[in-house]
Amino acid sequence: MDRRLTPANARAALESLRGLVDAPRYTAGEPARIAQPVADLLRAPGGARDRQLVWGAPVTVIDRHEGWAFLRAETDGYCGYVAEAALAAPLAATHWVASPGTHLYAGPKVQHREIAALSLGARVQVTGQTGAWAETPDGFVPAGHLRPLGDWLADPAAVAQGLLHTPYLWGGNSRAGIDCSGLAQVAFQACGIALPGDSDLQAACGEAIPQDAPLRRNDLLFWKGHVAIALSDARMIHATGAYMAVVEEGIAEAIARIRAAGEGEVTHRRRL
Repeated sequence: MDRRLTPANARAALESLRGLVDAPRYTAGEPARIAQPVADLLRAPGGARDRQLVWGAPVTVIDRHEGWAFLRAETDGYCGYVAEAALAAPLAATHWVASPGTHLYAGPKVQHREIAALSLGARVQVTGQTGAWAETPDGFVPAGHLRPLGDWLADPAAVAQGLLHTPYLWGGNSRAGIDCSGLAQVAFQACGIALPGDSDLQAACGEAIPQDAPLRRNDLLFWKGHVAIALSDARMIHATGAYMAVVEEGIAEAIARIRAAGEGEVTHRRRL
């Protein structure tokens, strides 16, 4: 089983895995949410970052030990470790942040102190509205930056373009820093299309595009360990360590540049 998608560690496993994996104990899991702007999802306590989770992301906690929670992210099933301090009791989210970024404020005025920076895809529970401000249990958010859950955007490529120049960050999933698979995941999720967190998993999604067929907007191009979103048959957008940012680039030029850097050829072309 892929450790990234298997809700089990050496101490516990979800009850659904009983009979499939050996574990010292099985648990139904504890619902929780991410309660800080961005939380690193680690492959081991204090270890390397696999991905990130943003404010309000629903999770199922499988095990708690020495300040770390082993959990499953409910948006994509990715499993890993998050600092317990990043967690809070679950809330029934009603809205999501549909702008590239916004802030959570202490009050319904621009002059109020900001409490946290919220990234695209963050989830909040709206309990009321004061003028142009949505009230949540944690503070106020500009209502124009929110959409009800289920009210998705329509064009993943346009969502990605809204994140142009975001700095590159390995494993990043927010406006503060994002990587290639994070950009693809965030862009498609904002349009109600589920996508796994890593490029090798994403490359198995959708359907293959014949090599002689032109690319369409929102097709995905893959190299080993990398993914880009087509803007057209000639242009693409991606988060790349080559420029340490989200950039637009000609597809032919990118293929040639990546080949010249010794990083191989396009391995997959997929349409969701």
